[in-house]
Amino acid sequence: MNKFGIIGLLAAGSLTLGACATHDRYGYQRDNRQLERAATGAVIGGAVGAGVGAVVDGVSPVGGAAAGAAVGGVIGAATTDNRRWARDSRGYCYYLDEYGRPIYDYDRRC
Repeated sequence: MNKFGIIGLLAAGSLTLGACATHDRYGYQRDNRQLERAATGAVIGGAVGAGVGAVVDGVSPVGGAAAGAAVGGVIGAATTDNRRWARDSRGYCYYLDEYGRPIYDYDRRC
């Protein structure tokens, strides 16, 4: 298997792990949104880095993919909000802001 096939398999595997959601003991749904965004950023960064490495002289596609995945993962993790979602008795999803007020999202399923 070539280098790009291995990178593609690793990228696909990381996306499946990034979408996990768990519930804590209070019933809040804890989206691993930060992990999901980091994995998505790493995949996109790795693909762009591999493309740049294939085109630019002096940079290998594997080195470009590794650098792009690292930078993309950091950017993806840094640009997310890690909220704890809960469902009220009517079935609507909300999270508590920094003042303890519920903020509803009627289009979200939790």
